[in-house]
Amino acid sequence: MPRGVAHLKDELDIVIPTIRNLDFLEMWRPFFQPYHLIIVQDGDPTKTIKVPEGFDYELYNRNDINRILGPKASCISFKDSACRCFGYMVSKKKYIFTIDDDCFVAKDPSGKPINALEQHIKNLLCPSTPFFFNTLYDPFADGADFVRGYPFSLREGVPTAVSHGLWLNIPDYDAPTQLVKPMERNTRFVDAVLTIPKGTLFPMCGMNLAFDRDLIGPAMYFGLMGDGQPIGRYDDMWAGWCIKVICDHLGLGVKTGLPYIFHSKASNPFVNLRKEYKGIFWQEEIIPFFQSVSLPKDCTTVQKCYVELSKMVKEKLTKVDPYFDKLADAMVTWIDAWDELNPTGASAANGEAK
Repeated sequence: MPRGVAHLKDELDIVIPTIRNLDFLEMWRPFFQPYHLIIVQDGDPTKTIKVPEGFDYELYNRNDINRILGPKASCISFKDSACRCFGYMVSKKKYIFTIDDDCFVAKDPSGKPINALEQHIKNLLCPSTPFFFNTLYDPFADGADFVRGYPFSLREGVPTAVSHGLWLNIPDYDAPTQLVKPMERNTRFVDAVLTIPKGTLFPMCGMNLAFDRDLIGPAMYFGLMGDGQPIGRYDDMWAGWCIKVICDHLGLGVKTGLPYIFHSKASNPFVNLRKEYKGIFWQEEIIPFFQSVSLPKDCTTVQKCYVELSKMVKEKLTKVDPYFDKLADAMVTWIDAWDELNPTGASAANGEAK
């Protein structure tokens, strides 16, 4: 088992976006209490959010975001869970775990509560294998290994930048799928973690997600969503497409699978359809764009990659909709704000290719 799996308490922040009291933390107390929480309050900043006693936390509302970032606060979404990425920016820890406030502790098939955070840490501390698929999934998991025929030259793997967890109960479906399958629940517990191969994109869900902030943090921007924007519910998707092409370029890994959380509440499919409507059309052009992205060799840091990607977005996607011109500018503002709050990260080679 990797070093310090159950700990890292001084190296990891838990980021939670919310508009309500955080009673859900009570059930997570056995797993979360040793860690520092960063709570990003969305919506009305005059509302008081109650946090159960005994947790170590800092809370930021819209007034705080405006005060800290000034004019650059325009890159942080309002009235959308995309605001969570502000927490990534102000954190000073190496690792981030982010979870939604309607995500409860799941149980494995034996009935044992799942410590999602512990599994994410395991995933991040073990290498990824993006260049060659292992048919026994994660070769570093207990009871698994590299199968016959797996090249020895690739068995060392690469650093893992992102751990993407899944959900029991309410699946993460888009609005059209929600509408035709309103009663569908995910009861399948698949005991597997796998590396997403190089060159393969995936739909990243932000409600049960961990990442190495030092390796990929500046690319974890959840875009411009919500209030005043023509699209919502694509914040984590956008970040997922961006981080994947950058991880592929820098030789970093992305894992998906375990851990599971219990997603307790289905959002309104009609509200979701209004938010997603444009994205459902746009993604048919956005995804081919990301599939064709080729970053220059001199992009050796996450920041350089991300700024280069923003130029490509402006050049190629603005024809889809003027929104992407605004989004490309916000991507650059995000990097400027990140470097302002993380000056050592600006000069260090974040995620430098080996």
